[in-house]
Amino acid sequence: MSWWTSPASDTQVTHGARFWLYVVAAIIMLLLVIPTFIVIPMSFSDSQYLEFPPSNWSVRWYDEYFGSSKWMRATVTSLQLGVLTMLLATPLGTMAAYALFVSRHKVTKVIFMLLITPLIVPVILIAIGVFYAFGRVGLNNSIPGLVIAHTAMATPLVMIVITAALRSYDLNQERVARSLGATRLKAFFTITLPQIKFSVITSALLSFLTSFDEVIIAIFVSGGSNATLTKRMFSALRDFIDPTIAAISTIMVLVSTILLLATQAIGSKGKKS
Repeated sequence: MSWWTSPASDTQVTHGARFWLYVVAAIIMLLLVIPTFIVIPMSFSDSQYLEFPPSNWSVRWYDEYFGSSKWMRATVTSLQLGVLTMLLATPLGTMAAYALFVSRHKVTKVIFMLLITPLIVPVILIAIGVFYAFGRVGLNNSIPGLVIAHTAMATPLVMIVITAALRSYDLNQERVARSLGATRLKAFFTITLPQIKFSVITSALLSFLTSFDEVIIAIFVSGGSNATLTKRMFSALRDFIDPTIAAISTIMVLVSTILLLATQAIGSKGKKS
């Protein structure tokens, strides 16, 4: 049996019948990857302007990035926000997903839809609302304000991942532990959490990436000494086309790719175990 006539799934659909889908997927992937392939060479250009292909190769813009206190301060801010968002969004999303999953109330689906609204509503609308709300309580241009806003964006993502993990988990195991005298909290930490830990770790990494890569809310809420890396990049691109942003973009792509690969590896390991 050749690859063309071999089944591509349990439904016995052949690879030949799916060939058109492979072509469309390849075209979409190519369109998504091409900008990255353009940015990476530009980051090694010696030109004062963004140049592709580079006429002369150099790492001067990486030196400019690592030697700039402005860029380093923004990087530290973004990393700090990413870690704090991860530490807040992961337990909040896990608790919300667990509570809604074990609840038998009729309104749980409505509550779930309301809680994942930040993933549905355009981010620009959320940013405008956050800007005006935080302006009244003095949270604009502050780390706590950015953490709250990023947590609101990352928590729904955690909920979706954890809910998917709980749906493949047999809740009777936890009920048995509770019938033997364990409290619900103890049963969760000793029985349920170890079995969904890979999904929790995946959610934590995705929460970090959500905060680290976020730009629209940062444009509205961050500023001054608390400006994020993405906000600084936007300002540099708007005011003056600084080739340093190509070097920073390359580093961010590398960090995001490593974390996403780690997420996939953790998910694959969780399925095997």
